[in-house]
Amino acid sequence: MISYKKVGVDINEIKKSQQAIGKIIASTHNYQKKAKMTHGFGHYAGIVEIPGGKLLATHTDGVGTKVLIANKMQKFDTIGIDCVAMNVNDIICIGATPISFVDYIAANKNKQQIFKKIVKGLAVGAKKANVPIIGGETAIMPDLFAGKDFAFDLAGAIVGLLSKKEMILGKSIKTKDVIIGVKSSGLHSNGYSLARNALLKKFSLRDKIRGIGTLGNALLSPTEIYVKPVLESNQKCKIHGLAHITGGSFTKLLRLKNIGYDLDQLPKTPPLMKLIQDCGVKTDEMYKTFNMGIGFCVIAPQNEVKKIRKIFKKHKMITYEIGKIISKKGVFINSKKIA
Repeated sequence: MISYKKVGVDINEIKKSQQAIGKIIASTHNYQKKAKMTHGFGHYAGIVEIPGGKLLATHTDGVGTKVLIANKMQKFDTIGIDCVAMNVNDIICIGATPISFVDYIAANKNKQQIFKKIVKGLAVGAKKANVPIIGGETAIMPDLFAGKDFAFDLAGAIVGLLSKKEMILGKSIKTKDVIIGVKSSGLHSNGYSLARNALLKKFSLRDKIRGIGTLGNALLSPTEIYVKPVLESNQKCKIHGLAHITGGSFTKLLRLKNIGYDLDQLPKTPPLMKLIQDCGVKTDEMYKTFNMGIGFCVIAPQNEVKKIRKIFKKHKMITYEIGKIISKKGVFINSKKIA
């Protein structure tokens, strides 16, 4: 069997590193008197209060080893969408409206045509998220990447604004709340080290697979951007918690509140993720690594569910009632605890 740990990504050890880093980060929180720390390390974004009473949120993220698939397929026009999505989808989880984005491209060679394709993808993502790209950095570092072929990495940073009234950190989550799952558009931008190790031992990226199509293209399906329906739902409905289902998959829910998340009505596993599972990844590992068809979760009282789902439908996104909040702590998939 193949696991994330066996391919070099040990989630438990990474969490220990994050905790150690968090302590160092916390020591800097009082450095700026004009920006009062409101919420720091550990959620989807950090928040400071700036003069005038407004809250400023910031976050940074990349697209991980999905860049390797883009490079091997020589398809660079969608990876920028992923970069924007991974940032904006996180910052909206605290109730913030994205207001500016910057990117960082690191490469071993100056390839103008490739950079243009990457940035065109960034622009497509920015349009969908209603966020301006106000700058960025392109770094050429020949000695940093192994091999003579072109190689690159892509990351970004997002800034958002919100008021104290708009802030959603998960504190209001309570038992019997409903968990609404929003359909993903594929693997999104996490778990690719495990996916590549599982799939590419049996298939090539150019293989055409029934129900999936060309494997490399399926793996490059861009991350869905949930900004517009989430922000509209925040304005019109009572929401208790928001979660972008990325690295760690449904275990991400525990960062909102240490309570019980009973996911007993998840949709059918998408074909690409079923293929990964069939290549030797255990069921528990799948639900701790991949989004399993759900890219975003909205947690709300039962009487708000119909309104929220209607808003997402208006934005042409499919939703499901995938579970409920229970008092028994942990994340449960069909009654089995995974975290």
